[in-house]
Amino acid sequence: MMLGAIGTAHAQESTSPDPATAEFHAQIELLLKAVPAEVHGARIAHADPIYQFYAQRSFHPAWTNPHTASEFRRALKDTEADGLDPRDYHLPILEQLTSDGPALAAYEILHTDALLRVADHLSFGKVDPASFDPHWNYGRAHDQTDLSQKIESVVGSADIYAEIEKLKPTHRMYVALKQELARFRQAAPDISQLTVAPGSAIEPDTHDTRVVSLRARLAFSGDLDAAENNASDLYDPTLQAAVRRYQERMGLDADGKIGARTIEELNVPVDGRIRQLRVNLDRARVLLQDLPNEFVVVNIAAYWVFFVRGQEIAWSARAQVGKTYRRTPMFRSAIDHLVLNPTWTVPPGILSKDIIPAARKDPASITRRGLRVLDSSGNEVDPASIDWSKYRSGNIPYTLRQDPGPKNALGRVKFMFPNSYSVYLHDTPSGNLFESSDRAFSSGCVRIDRPLELAELLLADPAKWDAAAIRRTVDAGVTQPVTLANKVPVLLAYWTAWVDDQGRVNFRRDVYGQDAQWAAGLEQGYSTRKPGRSAAR
Repeated sequence: MMLGAIGTAHAQESTSPDPATAEFHAQIELLLKAVPAEVHGARIAHADPIYQFYAQRSFHPAWTNPHTASEFRRALKDTEADGLDPRDYHLPILEQLTSDGPALAAYEILHTDALLRVADHLSFGKVDPASFDPHWNYGRAHDQTDLSQKIESVVGSADIYAEIEKLKPTHRMYVALKQELARFRQAAPDISQLTVAPGSAIEPDTHDTRVVSLRARLAFSGDLDAAENNASDLYDPTLQAAVRRYQERMGLDADGKIGARTIEELNVPVDGRIRQLRVNLDRARVLLQDLPNEFVVVNIAAYWVFFVRGQEIAWSARAQVGKTYRRTPMFRSAIDHLVLNPTWTVPPGILSKDIIPAARKDPASITRRGLRVLDSSGNEVDPASIDWSKYRSGNIPYTLRQDPGPKNALGRVKFMFPNSYSVYLHDTPSGNLFESSDRAFSSGCVRIDRPLELAELLLADPAKWDAAAIRRTVDAGVTQPVTLANKVPVLLAYWTAWVDDQGRVNFRRDVYGQDAQWAAGLEQGYSTRKPGRSAAR
C-alpha cells in the first residue's frame, strides 16, 4: 500500500447531521481551511487530502478504536529503528492528546496527517534526491487514486502496526542495515572511547602501546575474537589477520599494515557510523522498492559492479568511476546492446577539458593519443593543419576517433544504455588501476574488470555467444554491435554502508560528498514532496 495525492471526494452528507457530527465538521473545517493549517502548533502537511477523507466519510471520526490508535503510535515510535525521526509524525503531540469533546477534531487530523507523512517516508524515503539532483530518475510513481479508501483501509484494519510495516522494504540489505543501526546505537556508550592514537604506522610483529586499544576496537567490530582482547601490546599474527578483515570491510588495502588511513577509519566516531547507517537506510527506501528480478548495479562509492538475480549476486567485479570533479552520475536505465571491439569517439567534455588544450600546445599530442581527426565527410585530417586555438569548447567541426584495439580507451567491449550523460560501462586498457583501493579515475564512465564475463551473462545465449565465441570475435578485431535479446536494467547508485553475504557491515568513504548532503536532509523537518518528483523513470 502506498499513499499519494488525492482527487476530489464525491461522497457528501445525504441527510442532516446530528449535532455532534455537525460540530466535528465545523471544527475540521476551521482547522484545515486555515492558511497555514496548524493544530497544536504542528503544521498539517496534507490538509486537502485529509479534508477530502473526512468529507467522503460524511465527517464521522475515523480513529475511534483506542487500540488501533495506540498501535499506530507504537508504529510511529518504532520508525526510530529505521533511522527516521518520530517527531516528523507528530508523535510527541499525539501521545498527549485525547479524543474527548472539543479535542476530537485535532486528535483526528493529527493522526491522519501522521499516517500520510509516515507512509510517504517509508514508501519513498524521507530525502527527495531530486532536490539536489535535477536529473534523478530512480523515483517510483505515487499512486494518486482512491487515497481516501486507502486511508480507510489502513485505519480500519485489524492490525495497523502490520500495515505500517508493509510499507518498508523487505530486501535483506534493508533488514541487515536496521540490525546494524540498533547494534551501533546500543554499543555507542562503550565504543565512543575506543580510539587508536595517531602516529607512525604500527608494523607487524612489533610492540606498540596503541595495540591494546586496537584489540578492544576490533573485538567490538567482530573482527577479533573476544578471547584475543587482552592487554598484550604485541601486534601479533592473530591481530594482523583481524586488521586485514577490518580493512576489507572498509575498502582499504588489506595488507595488515596499520597506517594513517586505517587509523583514520578506526577512529570514525560512532555517531558518524550511525549517521552513515541512517543515510543508507533512507537510500534503501528510495532504491530497494520494486526492484527488477535481474539487473546490473554499480556501487559508485565502493568502486564495484554487480550482476544480481533475485537477491543473489551472480557476478561481481571491481570498477573505476569518475573523478571527484567529473563524477559518475546516479541514474537508472537499461542495457540494450553491447559493442565488441568498439571505436571511441571523444565526447565534447573530454575534448574541451583535455584534448583541445593539449592540441593548442602541440597538435601531435592527438596522434600520440592514438586518435584520428575526421571531418564532416569522414575524411581524415592532419591535426597539424588545424588551428586549435580557435576552439574553446568541445563543439568543433571534427570528430576525434580511436580505432579498435588493445589500447582503445574503451578496451574490448562497451555496454550501452540510453542516458543524457554519455555514460556507459566499458573495458579499459588501464587494468593496473584496479589494484588501487580508491578507484575514482575516469571522466564519468564506469570502467569494469573482467568485462567479457559480464558480456556473456547479459547476452545469455550459450549456443551463439558463449565465452569462446565472444573471445573469437574480440580476437578478430572487427567492431561488432550485439543487441541483447532482453534489456537488462542498470542502476548507478551510491552506497557507503551495507552488510555483505558474510554478515559483515561494510563502510566506504563519502567520495562525492553525497552522505553529508543526504544527512542534512534527514535532519530537516517534514516537507511535502513536489508533484511529479518521484514519478520519473
